[in-house]
Amino acid sequence: MSIAAIFLLPNGTFFVELAVLLIILWLTKRYIVPPLSKAMADRQADIKASLDAAEAAKVDAAAADDQRRQALEDARSQARDIVAQANTTAEQVRSEAQAKGQTEYDRIVGNADAEVTLARQRAVDDAAAQLGTIVMGVVERVIGREVDMKAHQDLVDEAVGALRTSANAGETGAQG
Repeated sequence: MSIAAIFLLPNGTFFVELAVLLIILWLTKRYIVPPLSKAMADRQADIKASLDAAEAAKVDAAAADDQRRQALEDARSQARDIVAQANTTAEQVRSEAQAKGQTEYDRIVGNADAEVTLARQRAVDDAAAQLGTIVMGVVERVIGREVDMKAHQDLVDEAVGALRTSANAGETGAQG
């Protein structure tokens, strides 16, 4: 048996293959592994930065949400205050308008009452002034002769007094 027949013993090919393998490993370690390691480290750094940014964005979003909720609550509070103030103002305006309307109504009714009273008084005065003449004219026609107005002035004054009393009674009845 020769040494070449023992397959467990290394021969020259083995050493060459071993040398080529070591060279390939050294080249891989020297030129391929560093860029891959750098790329993986950069990728890990990017992922970590993205996660940190996402966490910061989450915190910012929570803060913004709190600010939004606070602003919304403030706006609702202001809206309630504005509505309450508007209701108060509307009530004041309504009360003022009602008071002005009542004052104007009272003034108009007072003026109308004064005008009615004045017109009634004028009518009574006009009727009283003409009543004597009308009554005497009617009496002259009924009797058929001329009646002396001065002689019957007391009767005319009594009739005018009754007319005024009747007019005044109608005036107090209209007011009551």
